[in-house]
Amino acid sequence: MARKSILVVDDEKSQREILEMILSGEGYDVTTASSGEAAMKFVADRHFDLVLTDLQMGGMSGLELLKELTDFDKSIIVILLTAHGTVNSAVDALRLGAFDYLQKPYEREKLLETIARALNKLTNLDAEIVSASPEMDRVKKLILKVAKSSSTVLIRGESGTGKELIARSIHNNSLRTNQIFQAVNCAAINENLLESELFGHEKGSFTGAIGEKKGLFEVADGGTLFLDEIGELDISLQAKLLRALQEKQIRRVGGTKEIDVDVRVVAATNRDLLKMTQEGSFREDLYYRLNVLSIEIPPLRERRPDIDLLMNYFIKKHTRDTNRNIKMSAEAKRIFDDYSYPGNVRQLESAVERAILLCENDTITVDDLPPEMTNGAGVKTVAAGGSAEYFQLPSEGVNFEDVERNLIIQAMERTDNNITKSAKLLGLTFRTLQYRLEKFGIKRDGTEEEEET
Repeated sequence: MARKSILVVDDEKSQREILEMILSGEGYDVTTASSGEAAMKFVADRHFDLVLTDLQMGGMSGLELLKELTDFDKSIIVILLTAHGTVNSAVDALRLGAFDYLQKPYEREKLLETIARALNKLTNLDAEIVSASPEMDRVKKLILKVAKSSSTVLIRGESGTGKELIARSIHNNSLRTNQIFQAVNCAAINENLLESELFGHEKGSFTGAIGEKKGLFEVADGGTLFLDEIGELDISLQAKLLRALQEKQIRRVGGTKEIDVDVRVVAATNRDLLKMTQEGSFREDLYYRLNVLSIEIPPLRERRPDIDLLMNYFIKKHTRDTNRNIKMSAEAKRIFDDYSYPGNVRQLESAVERAILLCENDTITVDDLPPEMTNGAGVKTVAAGGSAEYFQLPSEGVNFEDVERNLIIQAMERTDNNITKSAKLLGLTFRTLQYRLEKFGIKRDGTEEEEET
C-alpha cells in the first residue's frame, strides 16, 4: 500500500525539520515548503493526501493558503498550526473548510492523532466507496469536508453513478451518524402523494386519509433526508420544500400547526438544475438553497481505474453465499475494461450479475455478456467531417485496443503531443487520457514504448 503523502508548510526551517522528522518516522511521505507560494507549486505538480500548515507566515498566511488550496481543489484536507493569539483565526479557518487546527506548542501524540483521524476517515470511505481513481479520491475528500456541517448538499451525476451511496457516506461521517437516514426518490412517487410523503397529513385531509401520518421530514428529525431526483419535484412542492429548508418547520397536509424539524437535506439529480431555473421549471431560490455545498460524481467512463475494482467487488458480492469461484476470460475482461458504460456503475453491476448467472464452468466468457457490450454499442469513434457517430462493428470484427491505441497516437500527433488538446479531440478527460497513455505504453512523442520483458 502506498504511503500517505503530507505537505508541511512553515516559514521557519527548524519547525519544518522537526515536523518532517516526526512524520517521516511514522512512515509518512513528507514534502516541505517554506511558504504558501511554494506549497501551491507543489500541489499543482503532484497529489497530497494532507496539507499541514502554519497559520502565521511571512507572505501568504496559512488562512490565505487555505483559500488558495480550496479554490484549486476543494477536496484537499488541511490542518492548521496556530499560536495562542490566533485561535480565533483558526476557528474561522474551520468554517472555510479546514479539517482541524492544533495550538502551539502541540504535543507529538496530539499531532499524530489529529493527522491519523483525518486520514482514517478517508480510509474508512475506501471501504464504503470502491475506487482507485484520482477523480473519486477527490469525491471522498469532499465528503469528509461537507459531512462536518449541517448545510444542504447537492449531489450531481449521471444515472447509475452512485449518488445515494455518496449521500449515505455523508451521513455516516457526520455528527448525525447515529440518527436515521431516510431516502426518497422524488420521481418514483405520484406528485399528488409526494406532498403527504414528505410532510405528512392529518386525518380526513383527503380521500383515503383515514388517520394522521408523519411525513419523512418528521421521521428523519435529527437525521438526514435524501431527496433523490430532486429535479423531478413538481413546481408547487418546490415552494413548500424551500420553506421547510429556510424555516426548519413543516405543516402536514390538512394541518394548521407548524412542526419544528431538525433535518439535514441531501439532494441529488442527473439533470441541469441551473438550466431548469432559466427555463422556469425549477425555482431559482430553491436551487441556491440546495446548492450550498455540491459534489459532482464523474461518470464511470472517466474513471477507468475503478472498473476492475468494481468488477471484482461485484463478482464477490454476487457469489458471497455460494461456493462458486468465478473467473473471467481474458476476452471478456477486455470488453469489460473498454466498454463506455452509459449506465455507469449500476450497468456494470447488472452485467456482472447476468454473467455470473449465465456462465458455465465458473468462467465468464464473451457469450455471457449483455448484447450491448458485445455489439459495439456505446463505443464512439470520430467520423470524417468531425461528427460523432456510433461505431458499427464489421462482420470480421476488430481489435478494440488497436483501434483505441491508433486513435490516441493520431490525436497526440495532431496536437504536437499536447495531452489537454488530445483529450478534447478524443472526448476524454485529461486524467483518463493520461491513464490510457500509460496503459498502452505510449510516450509523449506519440511512439509506443517497448513492453518490459
